[in-house]
Amino acid sequence: MAGLSVGRAALISDLATLHLPAGRDVLVHCSLRRVGPVVGGPATVLTALREVLGPDGTVVVPTQTADNSTTSPSFRAATRGLDAAQIAEYEAALPGFDSTRTPSQRMGAFAEHIRCQPGSVRSGHPQTSFTALGPRAGALMAIHDLDCHLGERSPLAALYTANANVLLLGVGYEVCTALHLAEYRLPWPAPVRPYRCYVRAGERRERLDFMAADLVDYDFPELGADLDRQSFVTSGRVGNALATVMPVRAAVDFAVRWLTGHAPGERPVFGGMAPLPWEHAARLESGESRTWTTSS
Repeated sequence: MAGLSVGRAALISDLATLHLPAGRDVLVHCSLRRVGPVVGGPATVLTALREVLGPDGTVVVPTQTADNSTTSPSFRAATRGLDAAQIAEYEAALPGFDSTRTPSQRMGAFAEHIRCQPGSVRSGHPQTSFTALGPRAGALMAIHDLDCHLGERSPLAALYTANANVLLLGVGYEVCTALHLAEYRLPWPAPVRPYRCYVRAGERRERLDFMAADLVDYDFPELGADLDRQSFVTSGRVGNALATVMPVRAAVDFAVRWLTGHAPGERPVFGGMAPLPWEHAARLESGESRTWTTSS
């Protein structure tokens, strides 16, 4: 079936087969390229989802923006090999995040389509925002604190409380943001590290430096393999893509138990790259000796 065009009727049928509940909010991680080619593009996927969810369902997508951050893999890759002056010049040109105008980055065409829809509501985090479209959009996006990328004061906790579902559409568990909520609920304190990003305040660009949880996802594929064996997980095909549906609440609770039983190993320092000069200073000032990773 790979490469065949996919239309609205086929998408509706496939989504219904996955038993995506009507009236329930859904967090969608989507690779449109793997689903399609879809006749009508992301608009057709949205139409099909709304048909299955009904008028009471709200569609939520990740609309993250790592390119305004100096502590993201994209920044580190872009500045690898540069000297301090060149890094400073690159940082000075970073855009500031504006929740109403800044496009999502590497989140896919479907996520960007949702962000641009009239009536969509975006959470305010300058690195890990989500966008929602539907009757509960405002409530789900209301809280997203700066020092809580994907935790208790983010839309993920609101989705957990609402007993929403996750739809992985042509993507794997390694990109499932809901599983990060489990990291905040482990029986040991979450390690923290410094973050830096830029936001727009009117016509000015402002720098934000803050401490927040150090999140990793290297073991999510292994966690996902065990999730696939649980009765609350439904898998099938939507268009040309493999797809998975599961309740946020059941998935997060399972992930807490799974991660608790799988103690993390040593974490690489920023993905194996040497810290930047300001990172050395931050570690010395804090007395922190453990290694860090970076996600945003």
